[in-house]
Formats: sequence, structure tokens, C-alpha cells
Amino acid sequence: MNRRILAIALALALAVTGGALVIMYARNADARAIAAESPAQVWVAQQPIPAGTPLKDAQRTGLIVQTAVSSKAVPVGALQEINADNNSLVATTDVAAGEYLLAGRFGVRPSGTKAIEIPSGMLALSFSLSDAERVGKFVTPGSHIALFQTYTPNGSTGAADAKAQSSNGASATSLLMPDVLVIAMGDAPLAGQAAAPPAEGQSATAAGASGNYLITVAMKPADATVLIHAVSSGRSLYAALKGSDVKLDPSLQVTDVQLQQGATGR
Repeated sequence: MNRRILAIALALALAVTGGALVIMYARNADARAIAAESPAQVWVAQQPIPAGTPLKDAQRTGLIVQTAVSSKAVPVGALQEINADNNSLVATTDVAAGEYLLAGRFGVRPSGTKAIEIPSGMLALSFSLSDAERVGKFVTPGSHIALFQTYTPNGSTGAADAKAQSSNGASATSLLMPDVLVIAMGDAPLAGQAAAPPAEGQSATAAGASGNYLITVAMKPADATVLIHAVSSGRSLYAALKGSDVKLDPSLQVTDVQLQQGATGR
């Protein structure tokens, strides 16, 4: 009788132990499966990203979106985090919509023929100024300048001064734009490749090397329209390099009449 009870107890103990082992194995297998398929966060281009776009701007404007994929499906070199250490890096080449963002596609400056950094939401456009009008060689990529315009006032405005000056060909000078960012001088951009030396027999100005009078600026589309019209309509532009805390009066206008009368008072 005792032997039968002992055998039954032993069988029950083995059954319990075996069941526990099976459950433990199943749980470990589930854990391994979950770990293998656990989601990882990656960044994907939702819209095309132009070369030169900073990561923080791409994130802010919704050009990229974060998504979760299986850890097995994460591409090698995928960008998984955007933080203060990398958000100022720019796309070195164009990134197509739908592409995973790879860390190797972002650096301190763009490369290739589009080696110029245009701030997000702005346009880049160029115009020429003489040596004096561009403050000699002191304006460099990254400088902030003010643009002044000299023109013949339109008599159609109805102002007596404007009509008088328009009839005798007198001119006026006023502030066109108080703050303009220069992103390139000649072929030397704010970010990108350096200017190439002039070819043999080619002038430095034509080659875009030192001495080039071509200025490339970045501005909002509405301001770009104003500048293009000013240049296209033949208005004479003059640049002034801005100092710290300088304040400009947008209403300031100097005319030939004022100069002749010596009454500028400014």
C-alpha cells in the first residue's frame, strides 16, 4: 500500500515538474520571438528633402516622419534618433520621398553641384554690384546686409515732390530691404565647395573667384519678388554691411531736392 502511494506521489511530482518545464520553455520561446520582432524607431522621408536641408528643419516642416519597424528590418546605418547632437546636420544629397534616413546622408555641408545651403522656406537669388556697392571685399557668405535703392520717383503717385522730380529727371534714394542674408559671393557659398580658381586667360570676375561682384542672397518669396523687380526695372542698388544693433528707418528717403537745399537734416 505504501509503495503504491509513493509511486503515485512520484508520478504526480514528475507530472508537475514536467508541466512547469514545458510552460517555462514556451514562455522563453515567446520572449525570444517578441525580442526578434520588437519594433525599432526609424525616420522616413515623407516628402523629398533637398540637399542642404538641416535635419531640424526637415523635422519641423514635416518632411520626415518617425515610424516603427521590426528590429530585423532596420537598414544598416538608419537614423534612429534626432537630437541636439545631430539636428544641425544637413542633407548632403537629395533624399527621395519614401527613403529611410541614413546617418551617412547627413553632414556639415552638402556636396556636388548643389553645394549651397538655402534656409528652409527661402529662395536663393543673385545680382551684381560694383566693388564699392558691395562694401569692397568685406561682405562674405554669412554676412547680413541692408539694400538701398536709387530711382526716379513715379509722378503718378500724386505727391508734389515726386511729380516735380519725375518731370526734371531728379532721383531719390531709400531703403529697399533692411536685413538680407548673403549665402554666397561669386562661387564661394556659405556651405559647400570653395570657389574654383579662374582658368587661364579668364578674368577673376568672370570665373567667380576673388573679386567677383556676384552676390547670392536668401530671402522669403515675397521679398524676392521685390528685389527681382528692383533689379529688372533698372533701379540702382547699394549694399551696406550691418553692424550690431543697427536700426534702419524704412521711411527715410533722400531726394535731389533735399540735397540741393541742404535740408536732409540727418
